Amino acid sequence: MKIWTKIINGEKIKKDNVYPLNKLDIDSIYNNLESICLTLDEPLPIVLDKHIRHLNQFNCTTFLPSDFIEDVEFTKMVVEIFDDTPKK
Repeated sequence: MKIWTKIINGEKIKKDNVYPLNKLDIDSIYNNLESICLTLDEPLPIVLDKHIRHLNQFNCTTFLPSDFIEDVEFTKMVVEIFDDTPKK
């Protein structure tokens, strides 16, 4: 599994990062999100219950500028979890 994070401004992807995800649990996702934000040089968002619910239901969630304590210069940050193992 991998976690793909996209920094989007308007309709254009400004930055993105694909990071391996060993476990699909909240702590693992949060720790990886922390590393990804550090790599992308972006602040860490506040993870709310709705973000966790969307990740569980849709394998995707969106963080808006209002989800950050610091000011951000993008429209949204999209986090998507996908399985890259080959199917048999």
